[in-house]
Amino acid sequence: MWFFDAVTSGFQYPTDPGRLQLFRIIFGTVCSLRFALSIGQGGWERLIPGSLSLHLAEQRFGPGRARLLAASYRPALVIRTAAAIALTAGLLPRLSLFVVLAGAAMELLYLRSPNAVRYTLLTGGCLLVAGDLGHGLAIEHTPSTANTWAQCLLVLITTDIYWNSAWQKLRSPQFRSGLYLAQWVHVLTHVREQLPYRRQFAVPGFIRRHLGNLAERDVRLWQLIATAVIAAEIALPPALLAPATTPLAIALGIGIHTAFACLKPRPHHLLRPHSRHLYRFHPLRPCPAW
Repeated sequence: MWFFDAVTSGFQYPTDPGRLQLFRIIFGTVCSLRFALSIGQGGWERLIPGSLSLHLAEQRFGPGRARLLAASYRPALVIRTAAAIALTAGLLPRLSLFVVLAGAAMELLYLRSPNAVRYTLLTGGCLLVAGDLGHGLAIEHTPSTANTWAQCLLVLITTDIYWNSAWQKLRSPQFRSGLYLAQWVHVLTHVREQLPYRRQFAVPGFIRRHLGNLAERDVRLWQLIATAVIAAEIALPPALLAPATTPLAIALGIGIHTAFACLKPRPHHLLRPHSRHLYRFHPLRPCPAW
């Protein structure tokens, strides 16, 4: 297997540079879509004067730094989106990648759960140390050692993420028993009609009707699903390395992440409000009895 050959040779084993060049195109495409969504679905209104997000930034960084963040926020959204498109197209790929990573790192200043941002920075960092990112949309397949180190880093990071996730799930009796997923879908089924945005979750109606009742049968089915998820996360890294199982592993990974995305609520800043006052922060007036 090429990974072990690369490690034993001190990363001097020739690999196909086209693998990393294709990953650069996919990485740039994903970042372009994510950055565009942050502009077009409400994120443009983040950090506006009087908003809750600006108030939280002032509490965290102080008024001066918060104002600086608010002033640079919208230009940064535009610049990083343009850089992501340039990275996808292979225009000045290394400079474009650096700007994309800087724009993604900006999200660490205001996101509460930035796990996706950290993964973006880690994988983008692997691309940054690659010797041949390619140019344009062309992909080269002449074996070389230019991208061997970067490809090995991507393998290690991906393996750590999947196996660490599986380890955390194995340590959780509630997840292993299926109760966590059953309770999540049960609550979602009963509160979705009371949410201001009913499309905040993307769980199919069939799942809500037949697996959202917290019956013993439902919990048993969710237990099977939880076991399958843990097994898949353990098996995916080695399956991605083996050429014979790579296509199947990619399809399985896409399916798992799609399911995770359906279970998660859309972030509030991605929901288009009916009026701008939804973004306003109104401090409570102190009670005279205080």
